Amino acid sequence: MSAAVIEVSGVSKVYGRGAGRQLAVDDVSCTVARGETLGIVGESGSGKTTMARMLLRLTPPTAGQVTVEGIDVWHASRADKRRLPRLIQAVFQDPYASLDPRMTIGKSIAEGARWAFGQKEAAGQVASLLELVGLPVRYRKFYPHELSGGQRQRVAIARALAMKPGILVADEPVSALDVSMQGQILNLLIGLRKEFGLTCVFVSHDLGIVQQFCERVLVMERGIIVEQGVPGEIFSRPAHPYTRSLVDAIPRIPQ
Repeated sequence: MSAAVIEVSGVSKVYGRGAGRQLAVDDVSCTVARGETLGIVGESGSGKTTMARMLLRLTPPTAGQVTVEGIDVWHASRADKRRLPRLIQAVFQDPYASLDPRMTIGKSIAEGARWAFGQKEAAGQVASLLELVGLPVRYRKFYPHELSGGQRQRVAIARALAMKPGILVADEPVSALDVSMQGQILNLLIGLRKEFGLTCVFVSHDLGIVQQFCERVLVMERGIIVEQGVPGEIFSRPAHPYTRSLVDAIPRIPQ
């Protein structure tokens, strides 16, 4: 296996204090190898999104260490903080919330890359990035409200790739879309992962999607990892009761 590009060591996250104290992630350790696609699954409140946000330097851990490409994410130097957005980017569940409604699509895509690569290069990437995610170049002049949910998610993916990251964190990227659009966006992500050799962390409550997209999976319950391994093995022979309950809940077409 390739060397780890993400290392999580003894990470915990506590929200609140006293009687309102909530342990969202409890002493979790894991790694993600270069080029690997890791799925993190669990029901709402399992800690999976908190894990993703700690990787992205959005939610600070209460304890433990997170490193990305050897950078201690939460104790990074100023220079390393500037490097991190070029190493790891995210696609979130709600693309409308993550896009500035006052910006055209072209400006939104170029915004992230501008400070890292300069105005000229960032602007020059917009057309190729739109084509890469399957959108007409003319959409660069549109605003988010003029696009469908699936089109907005394609824009969000293009904006993430504008930074030329090696790692992509996708937090429930298709759960807000209808079934037909889910398949299109998932296939797009699979193609981009292969084309650019991306390392991916894919957060989802949908075991079917995780089994299709991921090479390895962590199952989280109440802030801890209860099971991990190859999706086909875990979902066909789940060892932990919680994993069995998730598998049993998968809708099945009557024979």
